[in-house]
Amino acid sequence: MARAEAQSLRQYIDGADSERFFWDRGASACYSYLANGTSLGGRLGELAGKSVLLATGGQLTAALALIELDGVARRLTVLPPDADPSHFGALIAGAEIDAVVIDCGSPASAALDLSVRVACAPAIGAVERVPAPSLQTEWVLLTSGTTGVPKMVVHTLAALTAPFARKQPDSAVVWGTFYDMRRYGGLQIFLRAVLGGASFVLSNAGEPIAQLLDRFARYGVTHLSGTPSHWRRALMSPAIRKISPHYVRLSGEIADQAILDGLRQAFPLVSIGHAYASTEAGLAFAVNDGLAGFPASYVGPVRDGVEMKVEDSSLRIRSLRAASRYVGGNAALADKDGFVDTGDIVELRGDRYVFAGRRGGIINIGGLKVHPEEVEAVINRHPQVRMSLVRPKRSPVTGSVVIADVVLKSGYENADGEENEVKGDILKLCRDALPLYKVPAAISIVPALDVAATGKLARRYG
Repeated sequence: MARAEAQSLRQYIDGADSERFFWDRGASACYSYLANGTSLGGRLGELAGKSVLLATGGQLTAALALIELDGVARRLTVLPPDADPSHFGALIAGAEIDAVVIDCGSPASAALDLSVRVACAPAIGAVERVPAPSLQTEWVLLTSGTTGVPKMVVHTLAALTAPFARKQPDSAVVWGTFYDMRRYGGLQIFLRAVLGGASFVLSNAGEPIAQLLDRFARYGVTHLSGTPSHWRRALMSPAIRKISPHYVRLSGEIADQAILDGLRQAFPLVSIGHAYASTEAGLAFAVNDGLAGFPASYVGPVRDGVEMKVEDSSLRIRSLRAASRYVGGNAALADKDGFVDTGDIVELRGDRYVFAGRRGGIINIGGLKVHPEEVEAVINRHPQVRMSLVRPKRSPVTGSVVIADVVLKSGYENADGEENEVKGDILKLCRDALPLYKVPAAISIVPALDVAATGKLARRYG
């Protein structure tokens, strides 16, 4: 879709049939009701032309407010659920926010002292007249994985929806996602659903994975998206057998061969793809051949409006899908040639690039560099391993050593003797595949690994 085609989200809602729904835990809303209704208590007009902070506690209210506010608000800053209240003042000042949309579960509502406060509800009330969109709203998303106040990245609806074209509404398609839709990954799935005329099943923070899979099954999810960590947790649950998706998608983290093979085993007849995207660079590409990494031919030529290059081992992207700039600061989003440095390190192996890890996540072992993700990819190849986390441990000799926490597949958690045998097998696998300094000095078998609100493994450095 070219940028000029996407004007406002409401154009995809007007005329919608009554079979398209947003489903949340304990609440739902029909698309078609928004054509002549509002979730904002009839106060949408008060938000026209303003810089609005969307600070709802629920994803359903966020979804409804996004549709209503796009094309009406001058700027729309989407607050993720794990935002630090101590950063609110800086965010409000940086984005020049003068209005806030909240619901009954809004985080630190009392701290959001703005002159215009509008409550959003999951129920859609009838109104005689809905204000017509007349602006190109700036969508401001917060970056993740940084310390201190997050950077705020400016997108347009056209840039966000450039990777996919509008299709004829198909009520048989039901999108689901493990992501929170107030971050880039989840927002992409929400927009795919709206533009494609599909229903959408929302996740909830802290919801047990079995309950979420039950809801995906209940509403007949056909297309399902999440990070590799999301999918590893899902594969650990017996409830995974309840869902029958037609399409499985991974993004947000490195998709190693082990998780791709695990999903192929779980869903042998399903299309499985992994995508590469970032909040700043947008969606760069999707790979659907079942192999980790991406073809070397993707680098160099312009593909679907996206150009990629590798410089100093870092993947760099120039694209109409990228954000336009940061707000609230002077940091440059792209270089002088328009390329965004993703900070993701790639290595060419044969005719394919593979992701080694994040530039900022390197473990220093006596001056030698170790990417945790590279070691995890080897550990995850062990047939009894479901997921792993590699991290540094301080050493008086080398500064740090590599250690690994490992979650085993169901049925393999057993006596210490068997666990010690598995640890030995993992170490042998690592020694055969990696230089000695990358081999874990210690392996711990753990029942679970922490996953951050972004859906990525919660990594601890230092």
